[in-house]
Amino acid sequence: MHILEIPSFFTPYGGEFCLDQAMALKAQGHEVRILSNVQLGVTIRLKDFLSLPFRRYEHQRDGITVCQSFQRGIPLTVRWNVRRWVQIVCDMFDDYTDKYGRPDILHAHCSKWGGYAAMLISRKYQIPYVITEHLSRLVFEKEFGPAPSCAWQIPLLRDAYENANLVIPVSEELVDNISCYFGKAYRWQAVSNTIDVDYFHYQPRESLSDRPFRFCCLANFWPLKGYDVLLPAFRQLKEAGLDVELHIAGRGTDSAACKAMLSEGVISHGLISRDDVRKLLYQSDALVLASRSEVQPLALLEAMSTGIPVVATECVPQSLRIEEGCTIVPVDDVQALSDAMRQVVSRKEFDGVAVSESVSQLASPEVIGRRLTTLFNGLLVSA
Repeated sequence: MHILEIPSFFTPYGGEFCLDQAMALKAQGHEVRILSNVQLGVTIRLKDFLSLPFRRYEHQRDGITVCQSFQRGIPLTVRWNVRRWVQIVCDMFDDYTDKYGRPDILHAHCSKWGGYAAMLISRKYQIPYVITEHLSRLVFEKEFGPAPSCAWQIPLLRDAYENANLVIPVSEELVDNISCYFGKAYRWQAVSNTIDVDYFHYQPRESLSDRPFRFCCLANFWPLKGYDVLLPAFRQLKEAGLDVELHIAGRGTDSAACKAMLSEGVISHGLISRDDVRKLLYQSDALVLASRSEVQPLALLEAMSTGIPVVATECVPQSLRIEEGCTIVPVDDVQALSDAMRQVVSRKEFDGVAVSESVSQLASPEVIGRRLTTLFNGLLVSA
């Protein structure tokens, strides 16, 4: 099967989930490439805006060919930037077919705007397209305002959903989450994002006999991540005399605002690399997230894949609540979070090997690659 991935955003602005799924599909024997147009913001990263290539080119990422373009966005001209972004993607697709031929299926990541561009390409070339949706209501709300909204973008994105051969939300809960903007008049089937279970493999932890119990939190210092709940909850454990530490890592966790909230036993790491994320997980005994909103927090899967339990809030999708591995508490409840953390500390037995295997069965590249292959083949048969 010839599959073309069309991410709505990509490096240097994230979007690695597209690469992960491309690699998973290629491992199943498919011909897979990525077509990426990234709109650069002059007010976001000026160095990237000025220095990244001005021409279209191809490069390799982990064995995947990426057809790359960088678009310079014009401030305060959203509609023009969107129109230009979509046109560039459509033009790049014409060039792509000249070199590689027509793909059998288009796999867009996020409706805004990869899914919309895929719809236009599909209409022109009669190629089936699917949209894997990663974005939550809160992301759309920042741009469109609270629902119901009359934003001009909404009818266009609704068309992209309703005309897709299939929409693939990364969790079942996401369909209801964004229905206030786009309704639910489309076919959908939830499929998890993938994590590298070989990289985040199981590893036993060192004995607790002569060291503190270590919690970690891998989350940017944003209001939605609930640090104003987590830090007081942890403080209660210290005040009760428990020998515990809390290591926090993510963008802004080394900021002055964050450090002003810290108390004894909390160690801030700031933004760390993927290797350092794994190192921190292997040094930790549990992960805790006090989030107010999540679509699919992969940090939870990565932590459980390495063999430690997690404590999280009710916003975590049901599919991630692995039995014995995930303890769920209400959102914005300091006492409940503290009590759950206390229970994790006092737990005498935990089968990290079994929990790690459960993660593999849910989100390994092999499992996700097979599941997407089955869905795509079904669409091609019925097309």
